[in-house]
Amino acid sequence: MSDRILKKGRGWRLGWNPQVSTYQGLVGGDDWAIELTAAEFNDFCRLVQQLADTMTAMTEELMDQERIACEAESDKLWLEVEGYPDAYCLRLIVNGGRRCEGNWPEGVVKELIEGIQNLTIF
Repeated sequence: MSDRILKKGRGWRLGWNPQVSTYQGLVGGDDWAIELTAAEFNDFCRLVQQLADTMTAMTEELMDQERIACEAESDKLWLEVEGYPDAYCLRLIVNGGRRCEGNWPEGVVKELIEGIQNLTIF
C-alpha cells in the first residue's frame, strides 16, 4: 500500500510521497512543479495558512478597493500574497540551493488553501 498523496485542482497541485529520500513534497501549477523536502513542504503549508489568516483579518482594516501585499518566510521559503483580502495571488521562492520560484493566480489560491487544509500527512 502506498502512502503517496496527490491533490489537484484547476491551476494547482500538491503532492506527498514519504517513500522517497530527499524531496517528499510537491507544489505546482498546471504547467510547473517544484519538489520540496519534508521541512520545506511543512513550512509551505504553515506559511500559506498564516498568510491566508492575515488576509482574512485585513478584511475589516482595508477600504473596498484597497489592495495589500503580505510576506511570510522561514529559513527555507519566502511567500507573498498580493491583492484583495478575498482574492489574491500567491508567490513562492525556495531559499535552498535550488532557488526555485513559482506562483498561483488569484483565481486559484482559495482552492489551493482548501487543498492544503485537507492534507493529512503530518
